[in-house]
Amino acid sequence: MSTAVRTRTRDPRLILNQVGERVPRLVTDVGVPDLWEREVRLLLRDSVAVRSLAERILGQGVAYLITAMENPGTDMGVGYTVDIGVHQLILDTPLYFALCEEYNGGVYKHHAPLIERRRDGTVMRTAEIIRRNGFAVDEELWSVDASDCSPCDDKVPDSH
Repeated sequence: MSTAVRTRTRDPRLILNQVGERVPRLVTDVGVPDLWEREVRLLLRDSVAVRSLAERILGQGVAYLITAMENPGTDMGVGYTVDIGVHQLILDTPLYFALCEEYNGGVYKHHAPLIERRRDGTVMRTAEIIRRNGFAVDEELWSVDASDCSPCDDKVPDSH
C-alpha cells in the first residue's frame, strides 16, 4: 500500500471567483462570465497586451496577495511583472476588500510601497513562500525580476 500523500495546488481562478460572492458592490453585469474574466480583461485594457500573459500575471498576483495575508509579518516582495497583477487586484477596491475580509481576518491589508527597490533575493524567496503556501509558481514570471524587488514598507502596520 502506498503511503504517498497527494497534495493539491490552490487555484487562483477558483479563489477569485469564490470571493466574488462576497463583493456585493461590484458591477458584474458587464458581459463577462465571472470575476476572473473581469480582472483579466481589465489587465488587457490597461497594461498587458497578450491574454495568456495577463492570466499568468493575475494568477501570480492572487497567489502573492493570499500568501501575504495568510502569513502576516513575513518579509515578502514581488518583482515588477507580478506586481502588475497585484496592483490590478488592489485597484479593484470592492474585490480587494473582499479578499481582505476572507483571507486577512476582515482587516484591510495595506499596500505601502517603498521608493527604492531591493536587490537582496527577496523575489525568489517570496516565490518559495508562495509555493509552500500551496500555489504553483510561474518560474519565468518570478525569475525575470529576481534581482529587482518592489517591497512594501514594513513600518506600516499589516502591509505587504
